[in-house]
Amino acid sequence: MATRSKIAHKLPLDMLYHWERQSPDRIYLRQTINRQYEDYSWARVADEARRITAALRALGLVPGDKVALLSKNCAHWFIADLAMQMGGYVSVPIYPTANSDTIEYVLRHSESKAIFVGKLDDWKSQEPGVPGELMRIAFPYETMPAQHHWGELIKRHEPIAESPVQEPDSLLSLVYTSGSTGKPKGAMLSVERYAWSCEKLVETVGLCDEDRGFSYLPLAHITERVYVYGGSLYSGAVIAFPESLDTFVEDIKRCRPTVFISVPRLWAMFRIKIYEKLPPQKLALLLKIPLVSTLIKRKLREGLGLDQARVLGCGSAPVAPSLLQWYRSIGLNITEAWGMTENHAYSTLNYPFRADKIGTVGKAGVGVSLRISEEGEILCRCEGMMVGYYKDPESSASTIDADGWLHTGDMGKLDGEGYLTITGRMKDVFKTAKGKYVAPVPIEGMLGQEPLIEQLCVIGYGMPQPIALVQLTEKAMQEEHGDIERVLDLARERVNQKLEAHAKLKGLFVVKTPWNIENGVLTPTMKIRRHLLEQRYADLGNQWPSHKSVVWES
Repeated sequence: MATRSKIAHKLPLDMLYHWERQSPDRIYLRQTINRQYEDYSWARVADEARRITAALRALGLVPGDKVALLSKNCAHWFIADLAMQMGGYVSVPIYPTANSDTIEYVLRHSESKAIFVGKLDDWKSQEPGVPGELMRIAFPYETMPAQHHWGELIKRHEPIAESPVQEPDSLLSLVYTSGSTGKPKGAMLSVERYAWSCEKLVETVGLCDEDRGFSYLPLAHITERVYVYGGSLYSGAVIAFPESLDTFVEDIKRCRPTVFISVPRLWAMFRIKIYEKLPPQKLALLLKIPLVSTLIKRKLREGLGLDQARVLGCGSAPVAPSLLQWYRSIGLNITEAWGMTENHAYSTLNYPFRADKIGTVGKAGVGVSLRISEEGEILCRCEGMMVGYYKDPESSASTIDADGWLHTGDMGKLDGEGYLTITGRMKDVFKTAKGKYVAPVPIEGMLGQEPLIEQLCVIGYGMPQPIALVQLTEKAMQEEHGDIERVLDLARERVNQKLEAHAKLKGLFVVKTPWNIENGVLTPTMKIRRHLLEQRYADLGNQWPSHKSVVWES
């Protein structure tokens, strides 16, 4: 007999059964295949989930077993996860861009008994990470040979007759952090704590069954898992999926989401694409002409597929306030939010949107408490905390203290209205050769406002002065070096005027190879692995030419 949750009104399966009863024929998921939607009603989603649950039982899995998910976002990811909840299994999502070493580590550390494999771009290089003895179940996409295939399992098994009731404190999922500083840790998420976070999100943002979402950020990341998947389950919103990277923008236009969550890099890339058609100076001029401005703004929003968006979000990495101001100038108000796997990504958000709070990550959400420690670290407490790290009681105890405060590792400050500004990472602060400490994140925020720069990382441990590693936009890399150097040096001087002497940038180093997930510089959540770049360019400080402020990697 299941016990009632003390913190959540409804558990995830309660919501599935609710929509199955109330709106069985209403479309829930829209999967794009060969440029056409294949629609999944609530009734179909529940039916397929029940059949997959029956199949997993028949394959010998027992409640509590770990089952991995390795796929890009698709309808079958949602359904497989719901099936695992019905069967009492623990889902272990893996990033679809993960390399074979990471895949093998997560599978072995979690002791997964089976793995669902679906839409992937590079299965050939990933397959060695999946132990040969592990049971494989393939989604209906061209991916891999497997012992079991989704379509066959659906046909072979009748749906389970019952509607299983979840135990509130049972383990829902192991979500592995992206490991920007070492081996990923498996955060243990319980059913009721996940439910609480989803309920509070829906309550705060006001999601409803008239909303449309677009699911493309990895479901292995907690933000997508709570804000899009969980948000839809608790609100009844319709979710569409992109078919491929090549059709991404067209798929957004087809969906016309009312809620759209993204990351700083993608928002920056959207602006770059707009600038390629309308140079900055020309666009700025047109936006000053009243009648023309209204038309231009509408066309730009339509071109992005966001003309009906009422909630726009940004998170997972620092974003330049100037970028958010720019989007506001074309009529798109982007809410910046902050959170982490350990608290289900539900901590703070600038919602309802306030333009005067751009530069902050908003204030504490409903049910969340924040405070700043004497060391300047942000501490967070709420009902939506992880249970702890799997097989790592020592890290669990140091991350969530005896009073229930999550030690986030982020540094910040609260203003008089409770709005939070992130000022850096506790571990990111470095000491220069002069013995002075420098926080790189605020410097990166200022320098990142230069449109020529796509990504950057300020380093300086043991160096006479900090240096900024910069990756230019593709267009900027094609321009004359002299012109680019003048712009970059002016940007450096502007930033240096605002810094104390020990923190001033000695120069900008333009990297030759773009940073991405494939070459290991970016984590699956698009965060820069700072320690890797610090090691790679450790000698720059002592080798920097005295007469240069901008140096190009040879």
